Amino acid sequence: MPPTQAESVIKNIIREIGQECAAHGEIVSETLVAFMLCVTRLLDSKNPSLDTIKMQVYFDMNYTSRAALQSVFPQAELGTFLTLSKKDRERQLKELTMIVTGIRLFNRDCGKGGEGIDDLPAILQEAIPATTQHVDSQLEVVQDQAYRYTAILEKVAKNPLLSQELQPYMLKEALYNVRQYEFFLQIILSDIITCAQEVEMMIKQLGAQLEQLKFTVKSKTAVPTSQVFPIFIALSNLWTSFQDETVLISILSNLTTHLEPFLGTHELFFPEKVMQALLDGVTVKTDVCRMKEHIEERVNLADFRKLEWLFPETTANFDKLLIQYRGFCAYTFATTDGLLLPGNPAIGILKHKEKYYTFNTRDAAYSFAENPENYIDKIREKAKKNAELIQLLELHQQFETLIPNSQMKEVDKHYIKPIAKCESSTQTDTHLLPPTIVRSYEWNEWELRRKAIKLANLRRKVTHSVQTDLSHMRRENCSQVYPSKDASTQSMREASSQVPRPQIYVAGFRGGHTKTTYEVKVNLTRAIDET
Repeated sequence: MPPTQAESVIKNIIREIGQECAAHGEIVSETLVAFMLCVTRLLDSKNPSLDTIKMQVYFDMNYTSRAALQSVFPQAELGTFLTLSKKDRERQLKELTMIVTGIRLFNRDCGKGGEGIDDLPAILQEAIPATTQHVDSQLEVVQDQAYRYTAILEKVAKNPLLSQELQPYMLKEALYNVRQYEFFLQIILSDIITCAQEVEMMIKQLGAQLEQLKFTVKSKTAVPTSQVFPIFIALSNLWTSFQDETVLISILSNLTTHLEPFLGTHELFFPEKVMQALLDGVTVKTDVCRMKEHIEERVNLADFRKLEWLFPETTANFDKLLIQYRGFCAYTFATTDGLLLPGNPAIGILKHKEKYYTFNTRDAAYSFAENPENYIDKIREKAKKNAELIQLLELHQQFETLIPNSQMKEVDKHYIKPIAKCESSTQTDTHLLPPTIVRSYEWNEWELRRKAIKLANLRRKVTHSVQTDLSHMRRENCSQVYPSKDASTQSMREASSQVPRPQIYVAGFRGGHTKTTYEVKVNLTRAIDET
């Protein structure tokens, strides 16, 4: 469970505890509830439940998926990084490093150099089987413990008097502890198998690249770089992948080793003498044996009209469905206060509200189908008392009220919907579509030219239209016009100032009775301020 989801689930549990106290008249803060829960649980050094929670936390903090084994600069971010200054030089430097690495690997294969380079393929071919054997042995031991605890708890469920005697042993908590350890080992083993497949494929690719390089080089004194440089780069990339797989195997091996101390309480509570006494008269069954006992029992679809049941022969992706409670029988867990029995998908998988449930017997399937919500609520209440069940049974969806939708997408990322299969037949018509015969199609080139000339002549014609007795008075036509309105514009008018006209008279030009002429000039022009 991611840390954000775990935090949301814990907050939900603390809040509901506070509400329960308030219902009984005690108002307590969520901080006090969290403190009391932590102190009470953490100080208990002999508790399988606490060991299971510690195991879950350690696994989540230290487990490394294959996607995380990339270089410091992943390929997706390399383009952004190279757009900075010195882009060309950095690219050339990286390519040069890869080419040099490829040359050293080639020289090492030829026995002419490559000192100091570890033989990673040989190391992996030795480390992977050793790690697989160690995980397999641990898985076998813990499964045997789980089968023994299950047998004892099944005996207790049938005899209520034994429940009082065996309560101090905390058998159910011990069963949850070994089952959680079993699931973690299965995850690790799956990654190791994937790693082995990748290494086997890369060894073949490495051999092919080296053979191609030898064939290209042979005994030539000079080889074009365009032929050998891409092979050197490919060798460098393969060697980087070998390094990644080596780191992954080391992480998975260390993780397996560090998970073992979380099983310490079993030797304290259940030494071999105690286990032999508890197993007296009890038949220990493996999960496979339990499934084979009820392999012929199947749900009858005629008994359920409103419920949907899925079966292997009628459902695609049947083996990939995400079964609730990690495949354990929901009815048994709810009715026995926490007994884990593996469900048998062959009996039928119940689909209820887009979730899928399996059961260990047909009777359990029928009982659960009568009222699924009742048993789902019981399982949720049980998870509140044993917090390790939230991750063990993958109950994150039961507490989804406080988990943001963005985080719920991560919870449901492995969800696979079933595809129902049924027999069906179809009939295909001889002529699916109506015939599309183009009457105007012409194959004759000369006929096409004739039509083209005809169309060209039509372009120079004028089309006239006349009104006939059949076409006139067919409908009333009207048009709306806007009459022009009188409009005027005001322009500037000319203006001037009037000045007095000069009026000057001269007398005496005609002479007089004397010989000398005397002129008299009279200015009759009016002054400007008089106008």
